[in-house]
Amino acid sequence: MVTRGSKLIVMSLVLGTALIVGCAKRPATTAASAPAPTGTAATTGSTGGATQVTPPATAAPQAPATTARPSPKEFTAIPELKPIYFDFDKYDIRPGDAKVLDTNAQWLKSNAEQLVLIEGHCDERGTNEYNLALGERRAKSTMNYLVSQGVQAGRITIISYGEERPVCTQHNEECWSKNRRAQFLVKPR
Repeated sequence: MVTRGSKLIVMSLVLGTALIVGCAKRPATTAASAPAPTGTAATTGSTGGATQVTPPATAAPQAPATTARPSPKEFTAIPELKPIYFDFDKYDIRPGDAKVLDTNAQWLKSNAEQLVLIEGHCDERGTNEYNLALGERRAKSTMNYLVSQGVQAGRITIISYGEERPVCTQHNEECWSKNRRAQFLVKPR
């Protein structure tokens, strides 16, 4: 005998499976809304391979955003903003890379007319889903560091490409260390 409760359970399982199966190859983008610089990443929810920042609970509904999230295709790399690199399976800013970020922050503060896109990248090890999430955590920790140095959070957008855009394709540690990075691109406001 099929009861109403068992139908609901089956429907929930089918819908849950449909949400989990999504496209793992699509890069995750997140509009910048940096929390207070605490050094920890914000909580995220996953929807079909892309991740988005979960807004804080509020009593009143928030007004819709007045500006659309910029497209990554609109941004370009410039030599003034250097990439930073991460240890295996980590998203902590290393001391040497903090100095690179300090220099990048100074440039961004003196060029306030520029918006910045931070790309989070990983090496090929791990699943696509894991690397997308790790790339996002790397981009967020980089964004949080820049915000703590005085760069306006509203100027920053982050995206994770996971392992999709390697700069080196050999299968060794020297190559993998080049792929574990956060890169910076800019565009005028």
